[in-house]
Amino acid sequence: MTLRTATFLVVLAFSAAAIAAPKGNVAAGKKAYESTVNSKGEAKAACSSCHGKGANQPLEGMPKLAGQYPEYLAKALNEYRSGKRKNAIMAGQVVDLTDADVANLSAYFGSLKGDIHDLSGHAR
Repeated sequence: MTLRTATFLVVLAFSAAAIAAPKGNVAAGKKAYESTVNSKGEAKAACSSCHGKGANQPLEGMPKLAGQYPEYLAKALNEYRSGKRKNAIMAGQVVDLTDADVANLSAYFGSLKGDIHDLSGHAR
């Protein structure tokens, strides 16, 4: 492989990752996370009631969202919305989310300091 080809492949890989990353608004994501009203003005449980203050102190059995990869979170939220992921609580919570809401929430969670780490102990 030539140096030119290798350079092109590296640039292409980074470009694809940048395009795929959700481009949300962190402040709007925080507001949506703490909100107890959906986009239609109807009452709902705030995300923080299960996932905790700062998305880092969840109820037992609930995942920590702070510091998680935004791309992963956007994928998960979209799968709950589509029904690909099954969870009765999350299905009710995400039903009214727009694509912008998903991007904003994902950006917010990704901006927070968390103690997310992989199975080999590497921290994010």
